[in-house]
Amino acid sequence: MAVEPLSPRALRSSRVSRAIGYSRTVRPFSRWTRFGSLALSVAAACLTIAAPRAQEADVSRLPLFDQVLDVYVRGGEVYYHALKLERARLDRYVDQLATTAVDSLSRDEQLAFWLNAYDALVLRTVIDHYPIPRRSPEYPAESIRQIPGAFEGRTHRVAGRALTLDQIEQTILAGFRDPRVYFAIGRGARGGGRLRSEMFTAARLEAQLTEVAGECVSRVECLQIDRAGGTVTVSAVFSWREKEFSAAYAGSAPAAFSSRSPVERAAIAFAEPKLLPSERTFLATNAFKVAFKPFDWTLNDLTGRGGR
Repeated sequence: MAVEPLSPRALRSSRVSRAIGYSRTVRPFSRWTRFGSLALSVAAACLTIAAPRAQEADVSRLPLFDQVLDVYVRGGEVYYHALKLERARLDRYVDQLATTAVDSLSRDEQLAFWLNAYDALVLRTVIDHYPIPRRSPEYPAESIRQIPGAFEGRTHRVAGRALTLDQIEQTILAGFRDPRVYFAIGRGARGGGRLRSEMFTAARLEAQLTEVAGECVSRVECLQIDRAGGTVTVSAVFSWREKEFSAAYAGSAPAAFSSRSPVERAAIAFAEPKLLPSERTFLATNAFKVAFKPFDWTLNDLTGRGGR
């Protein structure tokens, strides 16, 4: 079944529409009069005409990539079909990345830049090939992994350098020595971090990365505690980046877990601050097995879902 293109005007649940108080529904008066009904109809008609213009004007005041995320991303998933049809803003932003000078920026400005660059390049990689044909039975249909060399082979021009997505993650982002970045990047897959509907910014970076860690712990893709089965299942990302997580978090795990491997201690220390009291009580028994959840490479595509 063909899916109707989704335009930015159709997406009324963004930060912008909430900020200006736009709603498609108007609550009726408790008592109707001919005059009141006419006045309400006129007011509603004016609102219908004026609100989209006001919203679009407000959206345009956001930074370019913020506009893309605000309009096309919901709950970590993406309206890829609409983004492909209306890709001009994303393309302009990616073009700007090529010549951006970052060496003189502060640490937080640089980290925010590279996180945003990674996410933008994943989005463009997907829409360049969307709908993605299936080439390998190893990954889900339409997965970004069905695009040959999506992470390790295709180069992108960023900050005057030619880089693959893997090079950005494994060399540049790794250099900031903050493993939260591995859950901050979305990877175009449901098993990755939840793609945000806003850019990373230097001013809010620490708060945003704290939110990233908290969101991870609340998602079954990242952490699942099975008290009956005596198992704690954590994201494969912890094993992929074992060295970085162990260095940053293993030493913070309670002494009761000292006999466990560094990556297990790291995963426990990473998750513990956001756990429920009952979950902490379960972990305190130290009688559970840690398993790594296979990464879900299903495309984080919202096209055709939720009435869109």
